[in-house]
Amino acid sequence: MVFRWFENLVDPLSDEAPSRPPQTLRAFIWHYAKPFRWIFVGTITTSIIIALIEVFAFERIGTLIDLASQSGTQDFFGEHGGKLVLTLVMLALVWPLMTLLDDLLLLQGVMGNMAMAIRWRGHRYMLRQSSSFFADDFAGRVATKLMQSALGVRETAIKMTNLLVWAGVYFGSALFLFFANDPLLTLPLLLWFGAYLTTIKIFVPRLAKISEIQSEHRSMLTGRIVDAYTNISTVKLFSTGPAEDAYARDGMRTMLGSVYQQMRLATLLSTTIHTINGVMIAGTLGLGIFLWSSGALTIGAVAFAATLALRLQGISHFFLWEIANLFENIGMAQNGMETLAKPLAVQDRSQERLQVQEGAITFDDVTFHYGKDKGIIDDFSLTVQPGEKVGLVGRSGAGKSTLVNLLLRLHDVEKGRILIDGQDIAQVTQDSLRASIGVVTQDTALMHRSIRENIAYGRPEASEEDIIAAAKKAEAWAFIEELEDKKGRRGLDAHVGERGVKLSGGQRQRVALARVILKDAPILIFDEATSALDSEVEAAIQGRLDELMGEKTVIAIAHRLSTIAAMDRLIVLDQGAIVEEGTHSALITHGGLYASLWDRQSGGFIATKEDAA
Repeated sequence: MVFRWFENLVDPLSDEAPSRPPQTLRAFIWHYAKPFRWIFVGTITTSIIIALIEVFAFERIGTLIDLASQSGTQDFFGEHGGKLVLTLVMLALVWPLMTLLDDLLLLQGVMGNMAMAIRWRGHRYMLRQSSSFFADDFAGRVATKLMQSALGVRETAIKMTNLLVWAGVYFGSALFLFFANDPLLTLPLLLWFGAYLTTIKIFVPRLAKISEIQSEHRSMLTGRIVDAYTNISTVKLFSTGPAEDAYARDGMRTMLGSVYQQMRLATLLSTTIHTINGVMIAGTLGLGIFLWSSGALTIGAVAFAATLALRLQGISHFFLWEIANLFENIGMAQNGMETLAKPLAVQDRSQERLQVQEGAITFDDVTFHYGKDKGIIDDFSLTVQPGEKVGLVGRSGAGKSTLVNLLLRLHDVEKGRILIDGQDIAQVTQDSLRASIGVVTQDTALMHRSIRENIAYGRPEASEEDIIAAAKKAEAWAFIEELEDKKGRRGLDAHVGERGVKLSGGQRQRVALARVILKDAPILIFDEATSALDSEVEAAIQGRLDELMGEKTVIAIAHRLSTIAAMDRLIVLDQGAIVEEGTHSALITHGGLYASLWDRQSGGFIATKEDAA
């Protein structure tokens, strides 16, 4: 099929490794346009031909009028029938065919494919950004910039190649034909062209600047709205609907200010263009008739000049708004580039894959301050033996989660190194590192997909039997069997909503446990893994967890000390340093910080610093 052939000229979803886009606008656009370069060569060629056909069509019509007036009705077809046929073939056959080819290249080859290719490549690069990148911005704002940038880059590439070439050829050939008829006839056109360029120079940069501001305002507004939707439970619980109304209204009012500015400029621009176009048409027609009356022009040349002037009037409006739109798209591309071209904070330094044989973990003189001068972790060293179960204990801010994040290489250490079985985790791929570690956190977020997809997330090729077995071990199968979403999907096929909001906290945590059980990684990290479970379910699951841990290396964090008291070794942290270590009973006997924390627990949770004081 013809359509499919042009649609398949470029694969928009290629498996090319994601790479950082350049940080200069021209290179940024070329980065995404390069796979489509030969299609753009084709559209440039067709644009040139179409522009020439349209302009010379007016000239041909003027010539035929002159020939008809000279030959009369009796002799016209005999003397000039061939010229008439060629003109008609050009208008009725060649012009539509070239337009069809241009549309196939542009609409089938570029329009859909290029935007999707940009989104695909941009999305894959964004997924490799660090957790800090997403913590510093609205997820909705990042997504909006990705979607807007795809359109901005595509439209900029199309207009820079297709539109500008077409317009340049059109205006250039029109000027040539005016001059060929009589050099004086070009005078209104040249004056109009100068006024037109001046208008563009005055108005378009202002429109572009406002469009860039408006693009930023649009991203900001989308981020605010999505933030409210994402945290709708918090909005409801704190009865902050009016506050969210005001927050959104403030964003909308800010955006509306730039919209008003844009519309004011648009009105002034439209009035200016109408004025200079009217002067150009009147000047061309008046001068043409004057030259005809003096015998310098034929009536056909006057007809050609007048009709082409009218056509230029329409094209000038179209072209000017397209230029304004071009700058708007350049603004969107520029705005998106600031986000999409940011360097990756954590990058693979080699393609070596982590090979875990035993699961020994070593923190070797590690320092990490989140980019600040001091604080968090300083010169920290710890060795976890293969198969050892270690609990990290300490007040909030002691550095427990930071150590886990460093082990997962969500951040790079600022000094020192972390080893797994003697391999520096900074020298292996991030995917192979995290594939070797199973993690269950307190803040369990599920994907807005089916229960089956969520459990099998770390092992997509798992069989149905393995998924069900993992759900049973996590004490999740009983409630999964009863699930049904609003579309009637049941059990493993039921969808859980954004971040798993359709499930209770305990249900989400059991699905997360099932996911880790199925992944079966040699190293396990539990960060408050059972905090959302009631005592009865936790007791039922505890035996399963002991079975899951088996011979694996385990690092567990818990504020409820009773959940980690049976670990092989407890590491007590304070201000990023180890202050005590040993078994639960040894630390209680020692009577230090751990014993103090244990004594001050209320309901099994570590007291705050203020309580301890």
